Amino acid sequence: MLKLIKRLVFSATLLASSTVFANPILSFEMEGDFDINHTEISQTLEESRFYVIFEPNIGRSLTHYKDRWGADYNKHGYEEIRSLVFCNPWYANHVINKDPDMGALCPLSITLQHKNDITHIKFLRPSQINPESPAQDLLIELEEDIVKALKSVIEQ
Repeated sequence: MLKLIKRLVFSATLLASSTVFANPILSFEMEGDFDINHTEISQTLEESRFYVIFEPNIGRSLTHYKDRWGADYNKHGYEEIRSLVFCNPWYANHVINKDPDMGALCPLSITLQHKNDITHIKFLRPSQINPESPAQDLLIELEEDIVKALKSVIEQ
């Protein structure tokens, strides 16, 4: 009987932790040319009312340190690393109204890491920053809208 209770407690703990502690980083992949993928993702965000306000070319910035960092430079061999920094004013306003601290999320970003004809898309999930936030319902909705936009371009 004690074994059964231990198993049930362990299972309940595992289940609870898996729902509370979701991976804070969503990852997607797109095959094909980086410039085409980059453009499609950027346009899809814009069409979904997530306005791209800045596009840092992280890979180009890192190349300035190639000689200094030697073997520690770009160990995964990415050919391109760029971010799309974006914001939706409606969400920004409403999230800040509910939880001013979560205003730190604006702007949001997606990082694109490309090699071997595959673009890896990385997105930090707003809903996982502070699940106790008074703005959590909006953060989940915001995240769902961004994921919907990304999936629409990935699944073409």
